[in-house]
Amino acid sequence: MTVSRLIARPMLASIFVVGGVAALRNAPALASKAAPVTDKIVPAAKKAAPSLPLTEDPATLVRINAVAQIVAAGALATGRAPRLSAAILAASLVPTTVAGHRFWEVDDAQTKSQQQLHFFKNVSIVGGLVIAAGDTDGKPGVAWRARRAAKDARREAKHLAGSARREAKLAKAQLT
Repeated sequence: MTVSRLIARPMLASIFVVGGVAALRNAPALASKAAPVTDKIVPAAKKAAPSLPLTEDPATLVRINAVAQIVAAGALATGRAPRLSAAILAASLVPTTVAGHRFWEVDDAQTKSQQQLHFFKNVSIVGGLVIAAGDTDGKPGVAWRARRAAKDARREAKHLAGSARREAKLAKAQLT
């Protein structure tokens, strides 16, 4: 692991540990802010996966999200499954942001400005997490390996076709 990853991953994860602990402590208070989002997400999730046991209680969903953030942040910070943990954090931050920073519903200009700032800060964090989720730690990813294998196969096929043509020419010359 490079020094930049060694430093950057815990820095990126820190906001999720702090936010997750705060959400666990204040789940009942945050449930009212989360309700408009959970009221839309839960029915859609139950429709997509009917066998999934999913609660409709916003406070419980806030706690589940908080625990997911804390666990994934710990994994990201320590470099354990960093791509998966970054993807989980990105996925968990979307409903958190939509529930917590609904600037489009605020009338007060100063409050609206603050909510917009936090909303777009979270959007930028999601961007960083998307980059972290795609980071192969300097090793070739699956897509690169597939492209490389296809390129090698084409080159080998071209070589074999040339060899076959030469062999056919030699065989024809020996027959005549």
